[in-house]
Amino acid sequence: MNVVKKPLHVGISVRNMEEALNWYEKNLGFTLVEDDGFIPPLGARICFVQNGDFQLELFEYEQPKPLPEDRLTPNRDLQTIGTKHVAFEVERMAEMRARLVENGVDIAHEVEMNGNKVMFIRDCSGVLIELIENC
Repeated sequence: MNVVKKPLHVGISVRNMEEALNWYEKNLGFTLVEDDGFIPPLGARICFVQNGDFQLELFEYEQPKPLPEDRLTPNRDLQTIGTKHVAFEVERMAEMRARLVENGVDIAHEVEMNGNKVMFIRDCSGVLIELIENC
């Protein structure tokens, strides 16, 4: 029987590739592992960044469409069918939060759920990312 083994990557469209590469490295520790350059049939540049054994596939289109307003707010975004966000476990949320604030990262939402600390942030293109400290 063929079974799914593990997640490999999540694809994220970004407004500006250089800005996104810098943002994901500076704030979440991802490093560039592959730059496929501009792919004419797609009309986009594609790069892969990696943290541990997990990758993000970043797309920069020639004419990107902006995020709809409802996609910028976690609870409103969840009401729309489709993929919502990528979530990462963090060890010390308070330290992570302090570093993100220092870097000017847009914090969208903070809450405690079932004893766990949860924070949604927006990347440099407005894409929601969830951070969770399991307590």
